[in-house]
Parts: sequence; structure tokens; C-alpha cells
Amino acid sequence: MSTIALTAEDESSVEAFAGSLFAACLASMELANVELGIRLGLYEALADAGPLTAAAFAKRAGIAVRYAREWLEQQAVAGVVTVDDPTKRPEDRRFELPNAHAHVLLDDDSEACMKACAAVVPWLAKTIDLMVKEFKDAKGVAFGDFDVHDVQAAFTRPVFVNHLTQTWLPALAEVQSKLDAQQPVRIAEVGCGEGLAAITIARAYPTAQVDGYDLDPASIAAANRAAADANVADRVRFEVRDAADPTIHGDYDLVMAIEMLHDVPDPVGILRTMRKLAGTHGIVLVVDERAEESFTVPTTEMERFFYAFSTLHCLAVSMQDGGVGTGTVIRPDTMRQYATSAGFSSVETLDVDHPQFVLYRLTT
Repeated sequence: MSTIALTAEDESSVEAFAGSLFAACLASMELANVELGIRLGLYEALADAGPLTAAAFAKRAGIAVRYAREWLEQQAVAGVVTVDDPTKRPEDRRFELPNAHAHVLLDDDSEACMKACAAVVPWLAKTIDLMVKEFKDAKGVAFGDFDVHDVQAAFTRPVFVNHLTQTWLPALAEVQSKLDAQQPVRIAEVGCGEGLAAITIARAYPTAQVDGYDLDPASIAAANRAAADANVADRVRFEVRDAADPTIHGDYDLVMAIEMLHDVPDPVGILRTMRKLAGTHGIVLVVDERAEESFTVPTTEMERFFYAFSTLHCLAVSMQDGGVGTGTVIRPDTMRQYATSAGFSSVETLDVDHPQFVLYRLTT
């Protein structure tokens, strides 16, 4: 325990900073209640049901009435649901989930969907335990140890659904023209995770064949299940394999890495493999975080989000086996340095607008 002596000038800052941390605590606890509602299917029970008493809601949701009432009241004071008349007796109050809020909480394909944010809350306890040790040892932590693949897939799913075939691939004219002409197109994705990007492409273009590589067995297992469910397993192949493996061969029209280069211990090795897989005619596309050009304070909320994830996950993953330790905040200069070291002659930033991601086309 430390006692901190304060000057008169400090006093005004104490209240403001303490208040900001309390607000963060409150937000975290309210987000935990959202996660509770998601896991129990409570929002599905509320959606399109109209105003419900706690008893009627409890019956629809299959939960105890007393917990139903407490959770509904908590959701009301948090602004998630509405209540018809707070002055009524508790058993008579009727609660409703606004349609706009249902969209944010239930529509997995919407860019407004925030279910992944709620899922971060239970994950934090595990990652903090890992990082307390890692901050001292600095040996790196395997991606699989974080058990975050489902959360990461939930974050990227709306992006792929709404942008991958609508704006990202069209920015690569050579690839898009072949897809539009229904010519065979071979695509490799390194660090494919749960395979959502590969599956999205395959569903949109029947002549596309996609090979996905990832080191995380849990992610590849989920990817194969998803491919089967989407009826594209005949054209999408997922394999547990290091994308930096020099024995990987192929002559691909497009080789892509989406939100993974900042995580890997050897990004230059990954880029060299991508350059080899693309051969003389293929295109190399790297999609990664839209970090600011340089470190600045204050900064954007998105940059704050990147840093928060970096200290809790990405930096540790990128430090395995003596890795370079890129971390989430991969700036454009860093990308250019890695590309140059991997033998690429130029890095073009594609004219595709997205608040989180920037698209780099690498050429030799």
C-alpha cells in the first residue's frame, strides 16, 4: 500500500480520473450482464415479443422469475430495454427490447452487432492470468492458450459479410475480373482462423477454390465444420500448418492474410511464403489494423482499442520463439519495412475505406 501526497493542483485531477475508472468499471459490469443475456438467450426471448412482465418473460426464457425481474430492471436502468411505467408494482411492470437494440444484440452479420464485445468480458479473466506471468517472463504465449478464436471470428464475421466481396476483392481488378467471368481462381489464406473469409468468397463465387492455413487446431476444426455447413467443403480446404513453412507450394491467383500479420512471431517469413505462393502472376493482399501513422496522445478510440488488445493478447502471441513482437498497433511504416525485407518492391495502400482495417497490396 502506498500513500500518495497530493498538491493543490492534483486535487482537481483526482476526481476526474477516479470517475473515469468508475465509469469503466460500470461499463464492464453492464457488458457482463449483456453477455449473461446472450448466453441465456434472453434477448431472443424479448425480441418481437412486445411488452412483457417479468413473469411472462421468465416463462418465455425458461429462467426463474426473481432473476428475470432483477435482470430486466438492470437492463432498464442501463438503457438496454424500456419499461412502461417504473412506478408500477414490480410484478406489473412491462419491459420491451427496442428493435434497434435487438438488431445490435442479435444480428450476427450486421456491422452494428456488438455480441463480440460482450464476449470479451469473461475472456479477460483468463488473459490477465496469462499476461501477469508473461509480462515478467517475456517468452510469448501461444495463440491457442488464449482460447479467443471464437471471439475473434465474431468480430470479423460482419466485416467479411459486408465488405469482402463488395469492396475488398473489387479493389483487386485482376482477381475480380476472373471471378466475374467465372474462370477458375485459386486463393490461399494464411492465418485463416475459423475460415469465415474463405467461406464467404466460396459462397459468392462458384469457381473459387480456397486453401486456408492456420496453426491453431481449434480454429481449423471450426473452419471445417463451417465449410461443411455452408456446403462449400468441396472447394474450401483448411489445414493445420505453419504459413511460414517453406515446403508449402502452390500457384495462386491471390494470397491473402487478414488481421494476422501483427500476431505472428516471424512476419517477414510469412510474407516470403506469400510471395512464393503468388508466383509471378498472383496478387498478395495483406489486411491489417488501420493504425495511426505515428504514436500520438490523445488518440482515437480505435487506436485505444488496438493498444488494449495488444497488451492483453497480440503482443504476447507475436513474441513466441523470439518473435519480433509487433503487437496490434502495426503502423504503415512497419508494414513497409516487413514487405521490403521479404523481397517486395512496393506496398500500395488500396483505396478502400474501413474504420478498422487497411488493405495493402504487395508487389515484386
